[in-house]
Order: sequence, then C-alpha cells, then structure tokens
Amino acid sequence: MKIGIIREGKTPPDARVPLTPSQCVQIQKTLFGDELKYPGLSFAIQPSPIRCFSNSEYTDAGLKVQEDLSDCDILIGVKEVPESLLIDNKTYLFFSHTIKEQPHNQKLLKAILDKNIKLVDYETLTDRAGQRVIAFGRFAGIAGAHNGLMTYGRRTGAFNLPQMIDFKDFAEAKAYYKTLKFPAFKIVLTGSGRVSNGAAEVLNAAGISRVSPKDFRSKTYQQAIYTQLDCDHYAAHNENKGFDMNEFIDHPDHFHSIFKPYTEAADIMINGIYWDNRAPKFFSIEEMRSPLFKIKVIADITCDIAPQASIPSTLFASTISEPVFGFDPISGTAVNPYQQNTIDVMSIDNLPNEMPRDASTAFGEQFIVNVLDELLGLSYTGMIERATIAEKGQLGKNYQYLKKYAEAIPA
Repeated sequence: MKIGIIREGKTPPDARVPLTPSQCVQIQKTLFGDELKYPGLSFAIQPSPIRCFSNSEYTDAGLKVQEDLSDCDILIGVKEVPESLLIDNKTYLFFSHTIKEQPHNQKLLKAILDKNIKLVDYETLTDRAGQRVIAFGRFAGIAGAHNGLMTYGRRTGAFNLPQMIDFKDFAEAKAYYKTLKFPAFKIVLTGSGRVSNGAAEVLNAAGISRVSPKDFRSKTYQQAIYTQLDCDHYAAHNENKGFDMNEFIDHPDHFHSIFKPYTEAADIMINGIYWDNRAPKFFSIEEMRSPLFKIKVIADITCDIAPQASIPSTLFASTISEPVFGFDPISGTAVNPYQQNTIDVMSIDNLPNEMPRDASTAFGEQFIVNVLDELLGLSYTGMIERATIAEKGQLGKNYQYLKKYAEAIPA
C-alpha cells in the first residue's frame, strides 16, 4: 500500500498538510506486538514550494519526494483538488465542499464521477454516534476570532493587533494579547463545537469576560465582554413549541430566527455555528439596514457564501492577503472596508492556513488515531462507507440527494 500526499493546487494556495514528516515516519514504525502494524506501507510526497513542512523536511525524514503519484493507491490532501489535477481511478481524501451542493464545486464532483474516483470527504468522517472524528475546526476558530478582533481594531483605531498569520504560533499571539488594552465592546459568538470553542480560547486569552446571553442583551458594561450562543438562543419553533435539538437537526425549516436582540446589542459577531441550507438565517439584508442594527464587524468563520448562507453579507470568501471587505447594506454590495456606514466582513475560508504547522500537526494526530486503521481495512465501523461521496462513477449511498446537483450542466 502506498499513500501519496498531494501538492495543494487550489488558488489561493494552502500550506497545510494532512500528515507531517514525523507522523509519516511514526506510522511506518508503529508496532503491533513485535511486528510492524502497517507492513509494506510507504509514502510519496509530491513536491511543493509553499507547504508549511518543506520538501527537505520530508526527505530528511527518509521519505520519498516525487512528482508523479500515479503509483499511489490512496491520495490525501487538504483543500479541493482542481479537476485538471485529478488522477483517474484513485481513492482521494480531502475537503470537497460539495455536500451542501455548493455551486462553485459542482464541476469538481462531476469530474470525480467521470474519472471513477473514490472520494472520501474528511467533513463526513464520523463515529457511530455521528460525531466528526477529524477537523481543523479549533484552529479555524482561533484564527477567525483573532482576525475578528484585528478587524475591529483596524476599524476603530482603538488598538493594533497584527493578523494571526504574522505570529509564529498561538502562544506568541496570546503573549501579545496581554500588551493590549481593549475598549468596551460586545461580541456575540455563535456555536458550541470545535470552531466556536476555539474562538472562545482567543477571547478568554485576551481577557475578554464571558457573560450570559440574558445579561449580554440587557446590561451595559465598561469593559470588553462576550457571550456564546447555541442553536436554541438564535432559533425558535414556528409553532411556539419548546426547542428540541433533534427536531432542529432533522427539520430546521420548522424554526425561525430570534437573533434580532443580539444584532441590537453586539459590536462584533463571530460566527462559528454549522448551518443547514434549510435553517433560518440569522438576519436579512433588510434588517442590516435598520438604524438599530449595531454590529459593525462580522467574522464569519463558517463562511457559507450568500445567498445559501446564514449571513447575507458573506458575498464571497476573503483571502489571507486581503482578509476584510466592506459590505454596504443599502446596495447589498462589497465595498472597501473600514467605512462609516458599512459593515466589515472577515470571511477567510482557509483560516487554519494562518497557523499551518500547529493545525497540520493536530490534524495528523486525529487522522492516525481515528481514520488510518479504517482506511487500511484493519478495523470496520462503517466510517469510510458513510463518508464516501462517490465511487466507481456513482454517488455513495448517503449522497444520492446530490444526483441533480452532480448531473446539472454547470453555470
């Protein structure tokens, strides 16, 4: 068995890797008793000029760096693979961003089917309880919250916080937070999973106090504070029934948004909540035009692109080189950031790439513990089958709903 680590081909480029050099060596040397656990398993690394672990770090670890990966059985990467770079009849693992029928990746899924590729999507790898087993979410949350604070500082001039990518690691960023004096402002943070909890790490490290949702809405503070909301704080049943999480997951269209009080209290919104296309949006563009709408900075870590989005001002993904754009709620268009009557949006869709070595190391650890044995057929819980979006030119059994999306003529 040979596993190839592909060069990231998406633009803008991504520096992360699914496995670090030391992790590849660790896998090859893992013992089961006195025998190698993965006998005959080898790795090939496609060279890359931007990868956070250099080509020489892989070769110095005794790993083979080669351009042609056609002799590999399994190819693993991070972001979407451009259609022109896909190799027919291979097994791929990467984040495809197709399960929500994202228009910009329709051609990618069609190419995967046409090329008889088996696609296993990291986002859909789950345990028997349905919980995801591998993700970059914590680091997306950390970088997203940090950049949200950066954006507010740039907008107001109240403090200067460099972008996360300018720090060596999170530890250095946390040390910098201690040098800052924040003005009084309110942050509403949505979500309770890896992403939002990563964001909360930043806010806590920055000395920003957490308060209850009720106090957030009703009280005035003389220091920077934040509140963290779960689904039941922003959505209510259409028939005035109590909030039931199972019903919300199965039938999010039965609910409507009750987020308005937070739009009238918060200065900054950090969005880290998973959103289903059928779920209510937090607010509309019309509500953003109201003089009572107070939010001036939105750090949309989830980054679903409007109109299929929980936040209508996320018109596109911003980039690490240009992290912020302005949104004019009157015209509904993107404008230059940091203007008086606009809202600033930070919507980078590859936020962990601002901390690539930390994020890659953590991701590889999850891959080894939770995925590798299943991928190599040494254990079976149905995980790989559940996460297989396509195989042998057909959609996986859990992804038949993508049939019209995959077969439609791309725009």
